[in-house]
Amino acid sequence: MVEGYCVKCKAKREMSDAKEVSMKGKGGVTRKAMKGKCPKCGTTMFRIMGKKK
Repeated sequence: MVEGYCVKCKAKREMSDAKEVSMKGKGGVTRKAMKGKCPKCGTTMFRIMGKKK
């Protein structure tokens, strides 16, 4: 599971239903991110992942 920050709960939690998505970055670069839901309140959580080396 992937850990992310829930803005509504103001705490780090493990995302449920986490999926990898790509988003636009600066200079036309695509960045990888994880998108999921908070298991406690159901709010959408988002975490930007690092570059693959």
